[in-house]
Amino acid sequence: MKTVNSLMQDEKSHLAPFASLSCESKGRKHEIKDSAHRTPFQRDRDRIVHSTAFRRLEYKTQVFVNHEADYYRTRLTHTIEVAQIGRSMAKSLRLNEDLTEAIALAHDIGHTPFGHAGERALHDLMEKHGGFEHNSQSLRVVDYLEERYAEYRGLNLTWEVREGIIKHHTSYDNPDKSLLKDFLPGKSSSLEAQIVNIADEIAYNNHDIDDGLESDLIKIEELLDIPLFKECFDRCRKKVRNEKILRFEIVRELIGAQINDAIVSSINRINEKNIKSLDDVRNSEILIDYSPEMKKKNIELKKHLYENLYKNYKVLKMQHKAERYIEKLFRAYEEDIRQLPPKFFDEVKSQGEKRVIADYIAGMTDRYAQDEYGRLFLPYERM
Repeated sequence: MKTVNSLMQDEKSHLAPFASLSCESKGRKHEIKDSAHRTPFQRDRDRIVHSTAFRRLEYKTQVFVNHEADYYRTRLTHTIEVAQIGRSMAKSLRLNEDLTEAIALAHDIGHTPFGHAGERALHDLMEKHGGFEHNSQSLRVVDYLEERYAEYRGLNLTWEVREGIIKHHTSYDNPDKSLLKDFLPGKSSSLEAQIVNIADEIAYNNHDIDDGLESDLIKIEELLDIPLFKECFDRCRKKVRNEKILRFEIVRELIGAQINDAIVSSINRINEKNIKSLDDVRNSEILIDYSPEMKKKNIELKKHLYENLYKNYKVLKMQHKAERYIEKLFRAYEEDIRQLPPKFFDEVKSQGEKRVIADYIAGMTDRYAQDEYGRLFLPYERM
């Protein structure tokens, strides 16, 4: 049986010199006794998995609303896929898998119901009150909103996981710079956090293709104009004739091609920049990324998805409906905040009325938001 000390020694022995080591963590806001058989990053992972906000991701929209069918990705299945891709990449690069997994599992924990449409609506409503951005909300969830421990609010995660959450960056996610003062502003994130950034993009682009094809909102024939998709299609078509299996093979090939490219190009970049330590990582530009060729192909793929899936009239109809749900809920609570559960109403004095309303709505699942709409606006709905 391995003790926490032997696990930390394993990290020192086996990980790359520029990896994040749990024995060198900057620690937690509240000091706690070490676990006997888990490193600090493993402990963070477990705290995230057992949190209320993490479980609620099961009923939060990725692209398609959860009740439309049981095949489509939710925030939870997307999060698991990001963690799986992230761990695979971290292992190949001899980085800290546990830190990578913890950041991946928490990266969407502050997301609203109804996906990015819900986030946009809540940001517009909060524009004069500090705004709303889900990276910031994810940090707020793990630092304050979760209540599971007698000694303090929040999950009391390590600095490294919290940094990975607030600095999470993709085409759709931009860190709130005002919150970076405690997280080395102007410095790059750990390589583990950078892996989660690219794993997130790989997961949602390629699994949105799968969900888009399943929903029949996009078709294979339309995607053949995209060079990256065509390359993967041609390789898969040679060995597969069954159309459903072909779809799975293409998506698998797409994911594999992007992961392999990112690993190889990242290794090359690390070697070219002569990266020897975590300090070198923080003082360098982003190191975990695609090759220029793959980046160009990836941009073309994302552009097609944006124009043909995310702007499909059925998806847009759902998004606008979601925005109306969020706005009406927000306005109803504004009229009389005493409609919130006592736990939230009691927070108004310290947190401010608008922020408490935003916290309450952001914590809802799609299903709860729809039920709450009925309780607020439909006369015969049970309370």
